[in-house]
Amino acid sequence: MTLTEVLNGKYPAKDHVIKAFNTLIKSLSLEDKAKPHAILLAGGTTPYRNDTDRELPFRQESNFFYLTGCNVPESYLLALYEPTSPALAQNPVLSPILETTVYIFEPTVQDLLWSPAPPTLQEARDMYAVDEVEHLPKLVAAISQLPRGTIIHLLPETDQFPNIAASRVDGLQAALQSVPTKTSEYLLLALHKTRLIKDSYEIAMIRKANDISSRAHEVIMRVLGLAVAGRIKKQSSHTPRLPGEWLIEKEAEAEAIFVASCRREGAAHQAYLPIVAGSTRASTLHYCCNDRAFAWGPVNRCDTANNGNLSHAHSHSDETEGTELLPQVLLIDAGCEWDCYSSDITRTMPVGNGGKFTEEARKVYELVLKMQSEAFKIVAPGTHWDDVHLLCHRVLVDGFLDMGIFKDPDGTIGIPNGRMGVTKAAVKSRETLSNEILLTGLSAAFFPHGLGHSMGLDVHDVPSASRPAGSAKYFADGDDRVSGLPGGHKDFYRHLRLRLELQAGMVVTIEPGIYFHPALLKSYNIHTSLYINTDVLARYEGMGGVRIEDDVLITNTSCENLTKVQSGVEWVEKVCAGEELA
Repeated sequence: MTLTEVLNGKYPAKDHVIKAFNTLIKSLSLEDKAKPHAILLAGGTTPYRNDTDRELPFRQESNFFYLTGCNVPESYLLALYEPTSPALAQNPVLSPILETTVYIFEPTVQDLLWSPAPPTLQEARDMYAVDEVEHLPKLVAAISQLPRGTIIHLLPETDQFPNIAASRVDGLQAALQSVPTKTSEYLLLALHKTRLIKDSYEIAMIRKANDISSRAHEVIMRVLGLAVAGRIKKQSSHTPRLPGEWLIEKEAEAEAIFVASCRREGAAHQAYLPIVAGSTRASTLHYCCNDRAFAWGPVNRCDTANNGNLSHAHSHSDETEGTELLPQVLLIDAGCEWDCYSSDITRTMPVGNGGKFTEEARKVYELVLKMQSEAFKIVAPGTHWDDVHLLCHRVLVDGFLDMGIFKDPDGTIGIPNGRMGVTKAAVKSRETLSNEILLTGLSAAFFPHGLGHSMGLDVHDVPSASRPAGSAKYFADGDDRVSGLPGGHKDFYRHLRLRLELQAGMVVTIEPGIYFHPALLKSYNIHTSLYINTDVLARYEGMGGVRIEDDVLITNTSCENLTKVQSGVEWVEKVCAGEELA
């Protein structure tokens, strides 16, 4: 099927319910497997600002959407599985009795006056791949009429999920109290395990979100390039600028253009708060305030790539007349949702300097790109994520040795191609030194986060299934060792959101980064380490950081990159310098 055909079809909610029951039943005792089971989920409610009646954007709770495809606030799902024989108790997919019903509210005249109407019952029945759709009052009767001995499975009663106990459905609490057995022990993990592996419809959704977000990232680069090339005319500060006249001189302006690009293509929501970080702020991993202007300096003093030839193109507003953008990086980590499915893309691009990276920024960028490309080579079903993450630390260590940031405390290696006057016998092998530095954990001061995470209905998807108990390969929880081959150092795994063998159908991000965060470097005593050349490091510390992130589908044999915006350094520089304009 084509992408269009998949997206025009019904969301496969009933298939997801069957998969969830299959996973759920496997976790139960033999005695409980033979009993009827029901899943009761509440959808999200419309949020409001504190102490006011002003609505905030509504986004459906992910588990509810997975089992229903329903985006209507204040809805409920009741799914019933009833085994008809001991054999069927082991395999719900074969059971003839598996019913799913979605319950939606019936709007009043006042509801219709103030808010868009929800679908009618018939519209909802045509829209959702469930057995039935009813209005909310019928939910109470349905619970009361569940088969004798039914076990109702709920999500945990935490602020992470819609609160059934706070339901405004009359009689719902009394109906639930009449059911002897209710449990929240199994459902969440079963849903996470089921959601970990995506079907073709879900992959199509993620692919669509990636296509839109990829274009939005490229739009940012091209707008930067238009300004460098002098293709965006200067406007009076008293005249509103039209979209084609927008400049990017602040983080907020880049965010606005990214979000606008996504909205133009029909993406109603961002998958998470965009991270738009300029200069040193690129070292803050979840920098979401996006409220700072770029750094400026005197004309003709900062354009190291073009000898000042393009400096005139950098001054566009009355406030910045006579100045130009200082060379700096702009890190944008942003992605939209498509029908609740996420994308998560990061690109780092040059600002100032004629749209070119400085020598130091380019070296860091190329090293991060190498970390990612080496990871791509081994990502496949059966590969453990710990090994992919560890490989990136090895690439970083080798790269820092080449750049001269890391060195040999004994002075026998650390400069590319060796040192004249040192005998071959006296030179420590590169592999020995690389392992030595790896075991110190110093690379975690520059690459502190995990290489990636599962992605789907949530950008950091299914956490309990992404780090299942006992799945770590190196330095599992409770392992008090600090270092040791082959795993490296315990600090490498502190923030991993994914720790398991990869399986076909998973969608993960691959997002290596290198950062120069002052507080983190200080916590690792970087400036007093015998392995650090502080003079060389000083040339890099002011740049902030670089991250490159793509979304990847694990296929039957390897992987497919779903992210389409390019990241090669030559292409990025050409676009940001206005040399590759459509």
